[in-house]
Amino acid sequence: MFMIMNPGNGDQSIPNEESSGRNNSPDGNKSYDSASQNSHYTDTDWREFRAMLYKNYQVEKTESGTHKQGETPHVSKPLGKKWAHPLSVPETGCVLVATEKLDGVRTFERTVVVLLRSGTRHPQEGPFGVVINRPVHKKIKHMKPTNNELATTFADCALHFGGPLEASMFLLRVGKKLKFPGFEEVIPGLCFGARNSLDKAAELVKRGVLKSQDFKFFVGYAGWQLDQLIEEIESEYWYVAACSPNLIFGDTLDSSSESLWMEILQEMGGHYSELSRKPKRDI
Repeated sequence: MFMIMNPGNGDQSIPNEESSGRNNSPDGNKSYDSASQNSHYTDTDWREFRAMLYKNYQVEKTESGTHKQGETPHVSKPLGKKWAHPLSVPETGCVLVATEKLDGVRTFERTVVVLLRSGTRHPQEGPFGVVINRPVHKKIKHMKPTNNELATTFADCALHFGGPLEASMFLLRVGKKLKFPGFEEVIPGLCFGARNSLDKAAELVKRGVLKSQDFKFFVGYAGWQLDQLIEEIESEYWYVAACSPNLIFGDTLDSSSESLWMEILQEMGGHYSELSRKPKRDI
């Protein structure tokens, strides 16, 4: 049922670069983050502003009816470095959080997938992403890579299981107002690349612009047809959420598979937080 490879995607490539701007919601409208592609600053503010609105709404809903006349109303606090809230539809840069229905499905049990592209209904442009909470507990050098840059510049970088489909990718953490040609922006501050952009990535490290720790490497990826992903979400195999870059690109490389899964659910609050503490279902 899960993870049908998009036709035409080779094992060393990602979908056609020309489709990178087509981040569509299920009804064919532009996704939330694509609406402000022309303004990097606006896009940065948009996700955080939306998160703040959601946070304040949840606080006000919780406190409604509890204030007495004359009491000082709630004053909103700024967002912390880590935040997450549910979304009704997937978008580029969102995360898919496995529900209890995937307990027992070894590949995706209690995983978190970040969507690198939200995709379209075109058969070769479906949504795809990488699992971000499955460390392999091996460094790149332990795999004896044949690529020179992997064997030298990135030799000490940790590897992560990205999904069941055969392609290698990496996430790149950059400053929110920085853009580097050759890498595709997922959300402000986070880009991704594939094998064909390794040389450019290594050059940035050698020049001291970035550090090797600013990269996360993934073996494999996860991909769907758009209708398939929507069906899985509606069937409650996945929760959809927006979250801060700090959660997507955590500093703890060897964290357990479930720690990030639990943390995002807890940040989402409400019944999601309660679900994070439930034991796995017996299959």
